[in-house]
Amino acid sequence: MISLANRSNNIPVVPQAQQALQQLKYEVAQELGITIPADGYYGYMATRDTGAIGGHMVRRMVQIAEQQLMGFNR
Repeated sequence: MISLANRSNNIPVVPQAQQALQQLKYEVAQELGITIPADGYYGYMATRDTGAIGGHMVRRMVQIAEQQLMGFNR
């Protein structure tokens, strides 16, 4: 039997992007006034806060992608 607790499907396509995503997460959290736990455990954070961080990260990444696409179309 395979243990699902040890399995992760979130393998980055570009491993170097992991650091950039971590930096983006901290920037967004700071802008929202949310403190990310130093130990990296999010279990005590409110779901609303973690969702807000993730949602704003996606918005920022879409904005960056749109800007890059506009630059390539010129």
